Amino acid sequence: MKRNEFSPSPADEFIVGDLTDPVVCREVVKDIEEIYQLAADMGGAGYIFTGNNDAAVMYNSATINLNIAEASRLAGVKKIFYSSSACMYPEYNQLDPDNPKCSEESAYPAAPDSEYGWEKLFSERLYLAYNRNHGIQVRVARFHNIFGEEGTWTGGKEKAPAAMCRKVASTEEGGTIEIWGDGKQTRSFLHVQDCCDAVRLLMESDFSGPVNIGSEEMITINDLAKMVMEIGNKKLNIKNIPGPTGVRGRNSDNALIREKLGWEPKMNLRQGLERTYPWIAEQVAKQMETV
Repeated sequence: MKRNEFSPSPADEFIVGDLTDPVVCREVVKDIEEIYQLAADMGGAGYIFTGNNDAAVMYNSATINLNIAEASRLAGVKKIFYSSSACMYPEYNQLDPDNPKCSEESAYPAAPDSEYGWEKLFSERLYLAYNRNHGIQVRVARFHNIFGEEGTWTGGKEKAPAAMCRKVASTEEGGTIEIWGDGKQTRSFLHVQDCCDAVRLLMESDFSGPVNIGSEEMITINDLAKMVMEIGNKKLNIKNIPGPTGVRGRNSDNALIREKLGWEPKMNLRQGLERTYPWIAEQVAKQMETV
């Protein structure tokens, strides 16, 4: 473990370690009252939906959550936020790209479309069990495709908005970018700043969740690519190719979070991408300088 490796930072302390190690978990929760458990073995469709990483995803993420839950109990942690995912919603409710159902009560009968989703559902139940049996206050939110600056943008674990920004930024005018599937699959995407604001509201509330944190602005993946092209001021071609895509449609249902917390996203998708694209374009330029 290394401390304060990333200084300067407004954080009091950094501990770099592997949360699948219970010794590390006991160290990081020591003398802490509130925990925000965001760690998981995850990535975009190329990582989650091929099936090639299922064992690692299940083992690593479940072990992290089991370790954090028990270490928190032993350390007397007062409150835990757990970041679940929209991937835990049943596949059978997300076959129509125009009318997906992702309201919180629709989670059961359970049938996620990936092992990543199954692990998220398990860990929701894990933390809520620790709430019931050990009195730890728990807040659970199901994230819907969070994106933004400083996020993963290359390497195979990036989400769709980051991948689109990277492809557009690295492709010359008139060139072609590839998109998995027919591009008619739908998603909604939420900028990380709006996500952080919603998490804080949830933690400060008396509501445990689970609750969706996402945008209700649904868009096809082809149209997402076109929006990024407009922001990058580039005319490019789209080539749809075979590849992992996940469910046909997914969109956040914000009725519950609107009722319980009065929360709405402040940024629409284009505004979030207008903040994210320049940062990723800068990273692409730096990478090309070193090649």
